[in-house]
Amino acid sequence: MKKAYVFVLLFAFPFMAQGQVLPSSGGQNFAELGVAAGSYRGSFSISYFRNWHIGAKKRIGIGLGGRATSFLGKNLYYITAPASLTSESTSPLILFKENIVDNIDSLLVKTAQVNMVNVMLNLDYRLSERMSFGFNIDLLGFSFGGRQQGNFMNGASGKNTSATPTPFNILLVSDNDRGSLNSELYFRYRVRERWSAKLGAQFLFTEYTTETKVQQYPEANDRFRNKSLLANIGVAYSF
Repeated sequence: MKKAYVFVLLFAFPFMAQGQVLPSSGGQNFAELGVAAGSYRGSFSISYFRNWHIGAKKRIGIGLGGRATSFLGKNLYYITAPASLTSESTSPLILFKENIVDNIDSLLVKTAQVNMVNVMLNLDYRLSERMSFGFNIDLLGFSFGGRQQGNFMNGASGKNTSATPTPFNILLVSDNDRGSLNSELYFRYRVRERWSAKLGAQFLFTEYTTETKVQQYPEANDRFRNKSLLANIGVAYSF
């Protein structure tokens, strides 16, 4: 999730510049609903997390919780997923490596439907009593969904196959990630005492595992990933 890591670095910088961190006397709970849409795809998510406010003015929020996301798409291309193939490297420096096009094949999934449940990390910064901006990202969890028909493509040749969502999700570094993971960059505005509206961008990875290792070059592979950038709106309730 290369773009997601850039978001994390940019967003974390003002936090690190705060100096001494003073813990808050308590936390704040958030329950959120969101919908996101893009070209021939969309998602629905529900999340809960607890935020702790830190810093001298308690403007910085760090939260941990869970999120369930359901993704739908039509005629989507999933490409070779493992970092050992896409960049021929699994080191942390993979973030700065270009993909090796000759190693990447495609899986066209006619009807994609992936459900994921993940532990989620939230970071936010309060601009005023009503406004804040933030970033969240899935860390670890599982995915499920029905078996879908697809067409594996290697250049001009192809073959029919079927695939199911990769069951285990974990955030690592770039294409070292495994499974399906959601992340958001958002702006939140409090409209009432406990209710807020959200607007932002969602960067969503979904991954399928084919019934056999359909890719054979440069090594056998059965994992394929789609990366979706979606516009996201939502509502949050704090308590």
